[in-house]
Amino acid sequence: MATTANLGYPRIGANRDLKKALETYWRGELAFDKLEAVAKGIRAANWKRQREAGIQYIPSGDFSYYDQVLDHVHMFGAIPKRYDALKTKDAQSLYFAMARGHQKDGVDVVAMEMTKWFDTNYHYLVPEFSPETVFKLTTHTTLDAFNEAKALGIHTRPVVIGPLTFLLLGKMRNVDGEGDALALLPKLLPIYQELLAELKKAGADWVQIDEPFLALDLTATQRDAYRVAYDALKSSGLKLMLTTYFSGLRENAQLAFGLPVAGVHIDLVREPKQLDAALKLLQPTQLLSLGIVDGRNIWKTDLDRALKLLGQAVTVATIDRVIVAPSCSLLHSPVDLANESKLDGEIKDWFAFASQKLDEVALLGRTLNEGPMAKGIKEALAENKHAIKARSESPRIHDSKVKERLNAVEESMLKRKHPYAKRIGAQESLLKLPPLPTTTIGSFPQTVEVREARAKFKKGELSEAQYDKFLEEKTAECIRFQVDAGIDVPVHGEFERNDMVEYFGEQLSGFTFTQNGWVQSYGSRCVKPPVIFGDVSRPKPMTVRWSKYAQTLTDKPVKGMLTGPVTILQWSFVRDDQSRETTCKQIALAIRDEVQDLEKAGIHMIQIDEPAVREGLPLRDADKKSYLKWAVDAFRLSSSGVEDATQIHTHMCYCEFNDIMDSIASLDADVISIETSRSAMDLLGAFVDFKYPNQIGPGVYDIHSPRVPKQEEMVTLLRKALEVLEPEQIWVNPDCGLKTRGWKETEAALIAMVAATKQLRGELATPKKAANG
Repeated sequence: MATTANLGYPRIGANRDLKKALETYWRGELAFDKLEAVAKGIRAANWKRQREAGIQYIPSGDFSYYDQVLDHVHMFGAIPKRYDALKTKDAQSLYFAMARGHQKDGVDVVAMEMTKWFDTNYHYLVPEFSPETVFKLTTHTTLDAFNEAKALGIHTRPVVIGPLTFLLLGKMRNVDGEGDALALLPKLLPIYQELLAELKKAGADWVQIDEPFLALDLTATQRDAYRVAYDALKSSGLKLMLTTYFSGLRENAQLAFGLPVAGVHIDLVREPKQLDAALKLLQPTQLLSLGIVDGRNIWKTDLDRALKLLGQAVTVATIDRVIVAPSCSLLHSPVDLANESKLDGEIKDWFAFASQKLDEVALLGRTLNEGPMAKGIKEALAENKHAIKARSESPRIHDSKVKERLNAVEESMLKRKHPYAKRIGAQESLLKLPPLPTTTIGSFPQTVEVREARAKFKKGELSEAQYDKFLEEKTAECIRFQVDAGIDVPVHGEFERNDMVEYFGEQLSGFTFTQNGWVQSYGSRCVKPPVIFGDVSRPKPMTVRWSKYAQTLTDKPVKGMLTGPVTILQWSFVRDDQSRETTCKQIALAIRDEVQDLEKAGIHMIQIDEPAVREGLPLRDADKKSYLKWAVDAFRLSSSGVEDATQIHTHMCYCEFNDIMDSIASLDADVISIETSRSAMDLLGAFVDFKYPNQIGPGVYDIHSPRVPKQEEMVTLLRKALEVLEPEQIWVNPDCGLKTRGWKETEAALIAMVAATKQLRGELATPKKAANG
């Protein structure tokens, strides 16, 4: 008999229960035991739902209060030294300090660096290692989860991040810079052995061990390390399901199937062609877990297509050695389509959220075991076939005018009129900015008052005129604060926007929206991605009204704020019936129209945010060149239709830039702002090594933490930037938008930022004394 498995389930709760409880706890309004009770309820509901669906291998240990990588850092005692003062406090204070920073009780420490989880929009906390790192099993999170499910009568398969992936996700700090984290493997393996031993003692038989790095390009040293690690772990007596996802094993297939593990999971959604190699390499005693249901998108699975792949597998491997599963953890999917009461009925019939994906996995498993003509199965397969066909034939998907316009794009539309070296003179003449100009990344705090007004407007409790008046008042307050604080380039604050992608999607054709399609981005931060179901176009201007109004309130240049085409693509659930490149360039043409309308309205500084360009980079080197070409072209298509004097900004955050610097430069933005504060300006090194020619705004404080930075901290960071960049290259700004922060901390931080900038301007204006005095 074929079996079924799940690799992980959304941990936010059906109604974002975890988010609400966490934020109440952080405000000091909820005791930790009450937070634990909410978490326990979510875990129990998740396990029961999976059991009800008919999933045989149900995961435990996939829940987290903030991030699964941080959980492993905490569990293995790999605590960065700066948190030593918190080690004597309760475990949760230490845990959340690493995630969010800590600024009370005489302890002031910054949070750990955060970056994207492979090519997803989920963020993880980056482990920090040094040669002195000592690992110790200090918490028993994985064991506790297994026992908790066991007490409910549910036998689970615990999930842990594999030792190689855990080390490779981190950064090794030596005295002389970066080191090789794999040097710590001999120290780490005994801790994994201890963890597996306690799981076996508790009654576990299988453990899902996630090694997504096996689907990446590996060095010979890294491959050897895999052999060493799994030779050490085979003595546990547990069956290990080696789990890979997000790409194909390719040249690592022989390595993966050659390891002493009881099973291997492969992602057939991302790379179906790897099935042939997997079937040839599958060892006689191994099970093969097939990721056949897309864990990262919301479209119904084409069950006929999935059954063909599964049929291919069972003709080679016996049916009892095949496990049907999602491609990856369902963490990246919304929880339950049943929560959607307002979705268009036709479009809703094309969707499957995490709960429905469990049913798809179970149905595929039943079909393998009972046959497609069995009672209940035949009807379910027919229903699925009808939905797949209806979607493909729907006239709502295709717009001939959009296709014709995209086909007419010429190379000249991807280029500014003149190169940056000539444009910058026109921009300086028009904008007249001081040295080290200050600005922000766009959004300002979305307070309870702002969210309540938006909700009332949507419910019809506020008229459009009343809502507009409210937004005008908030925009005026925001501009007034920025001008009084001395910020050189204010922004309008984005109070009219619910989300940097959703706001645009609501005004573009080809998009639809859910009520409760939330997914976790990091910690308590949840996003509700739009759904791109058809061809994309812009019926009318989207942002001009608010940027134009803000500009009437000040003589300073107001920066127009847009989200770029690649980021809108990456942060949406994207149609899978045409190439992502085609969809992205359709969006780029819509943004191009908006950029040109902003310029006509007198906005001569326009930021097109592209934080997701690096995130969208394929995981394999062989696939990157093609993606980078069309991603850069899409940005340039959106930004290049303006005059030289109009300054184009872009923003990127939380990613490593070294391997894509050529492409970042090719975007040809006049100014790029980047996240650098958590890494103490380390991320700026890629731009310095590359000799990036245009202007840069290295973020001087971390907005994802509630702590307010001191002026001296920002002075130190700016001095570091000035050591490697010319003063005329540098802008001063926070790491990211301020939407999630409170006004009190925002005001304090920005006032300190301006003061730090003025201090540096004074230092630059003071001639340095000669060395000989």
